Amino acid sequence: MKNLLLGTLLLSMSLAACSSSAYHKISASKAKDMMAEGSVIIVDVRTQEEYDEGHIQGSILIPNETISNQPPVLLPNKDAVILVYCRSGNRSKQAADKLVAMGYTKVYDFGGVTDWKYGLVK
Repeated sequence: MKNLLLGTLLLSMSLAACSSSAYHKISASKAKDMMAEGSVIIVDVRTQEEYDEGHIQGSILIPNETISNQPPVLLPNKDAVILVYCRSGNRSKQAADKLVAMGYTKVYDFGGVTDWKYGLVK
């Protein structure tokens, strides 16, 4: 009986670990395709100055350093498809990790604007 209980506990823990949420790393090309399909939220996690210098059309600014353990006001739907980017990919990875930890279920990190070949707006 003890072994059965232990086995069940280990199996449950293994399944929980396998089902844990994680963000998805995608290419800029894949992100562009997803944007064309619609119904995505594009989040720029750079600074205001960087955003003002040029950003992806339709993106909203939520600087990485402002994302803590409280869901951002601009992202009320935790099941929305969220595409995250920064300058080079470091801050977008951090932001994606934080969003997933808060319960967001469809977070996609496509790196930085240095990989974005499709134009920026000011």
